[in-house]
Amino acid sequence: MPELSSNLLLVAFFLYLLSTILFAVAVTGKKFRNRQGHFQNRSGFLGYVASIIGFLFAMGYFITRWIAAGHAPVSNMFEYTAFLAIMMSFALVIIYTIYKSDILGLFTMPVVMLIIVYASMFPTEIQPLIPALQSYWLEIHVITTAIGQGILAISFAAGLIYLVRVIDFTKRNKRVRGVEFILYTILCFVAYISLSIGFNVAGYEAEFQYINENGQEAMMEYPMPAVVGPNEGQLLTDQAMEPFLSAPSIIESNDLNTVVWSMVSGLLLYWLIRLAIRKPIGAVLQPLTKSISPQAADELSYRAIAIGFPIFTLGGLIFAMIWAQIAWTRFWAWDPKEVWALITFLFYAAYLHLRLSRGWHGERSAWLCVIGFAIIMFNLIFVNLIIAGLHSYA
Repeated sequence: MPELSSNLLLVAFFLYLLSTILFAVAVTGKKFRNRQGHFQNRSGFLGYVASIIGFLFAMGYFITRWIAAGHAPVSNMFEYTAFLAIMMSFALVIIYTIYKSDILGLFTMPVVMLIIVYASMFPTEIQPLIPALQSYWLEIHVITTAIGQGILAISFAAGLIYLVRVIDFTKRNKRVRGVEFILYTILCFVAYISLSIGFNVAGYEAEFQYINENGQEAMMEYPMPAVVGPNEGQLLTDQAMEPFLSAPSIIESNDLNTVVWSMVSGLLLYWLIRLAIRKPIGAVLQPLTKSISPQAADELSYRAIAIGFPIFTLGGLIFAMIWAQIAWTRFWAWDPKEVWALITFLFYAAYLHLRLSRGWHGERSAWLCVIGFAIIMFNLIFVNLIIAGLHSYA
């Protein structure tokens, strides 16, 4: 059963890739005149069909893994991150029926694939649940949260489309630098995945001995050369690279080293692309958005938040507090994940207030959409991996 679920997710990934290619053809390819005299390109519709079939295979993965594990597969980084990507594709499937936006599919599907591949970098074995997670609230809280975040991710894609569409990339200003920074962060994911695969193929592994927070000796393995090693750690692996820096005592994970590698290699990849194209990356993407109405992209991003925000609030705050009260006899403890879930809630609440009461439409709204999703990803990656807390099991 675990092998079947993995194969189903792999098939879904390639269907998402096919969907991306078809959406790209729809956006960049030639349109043909039908019998009624209207121009059309059926590639977009075929891309949408491929995304639906891909989503069905992805749900096949989710269901079969649930059966094999005996609990909802959302209890570790691989499972939750993969499910978040699936919910992003689900949100696209629903929203595409309303807006018929091929460019939205072209911007969303690569992110879905990137997150699935990123998820696969974590251990994929089915793991038993710790006592705190052995509750039906696991399904209720985490699945609802992921659905809300998946819909909110569509607002990010629409906001990015708006910014790429309206910003003048021939000028050097903070607006251009802001869009380029967004694209740089995406390239950090690409660089991290490439490095992980490369070091894994090379068989690199470095083992450290260190003293954990309980004052006991512990072991830690690094899948990449240690730029940042464990606090007061001793390298045990011969011919492995000695770390340049030592992590603070509050950080015992090797994931800080991974973040450093991702940022540095992402920066290198970004500048290699810039040297090759001789202009901002956003300027290369801008011709793809010429047929898009900025007003339509603005409306789409708002509607995605209007739908996703209450779902996220229900799962990420209300259900979470109920479960915390049952599991730990308190509904709030200022755990890092709890704090960032609250920050996410307050940010999107402020977005809706500014849009509905202060008339923040257009570019200002698009920037908020992008920043909101950045907060979600910061909570998913940095808070989960780097900051210790009650949710460190993730």
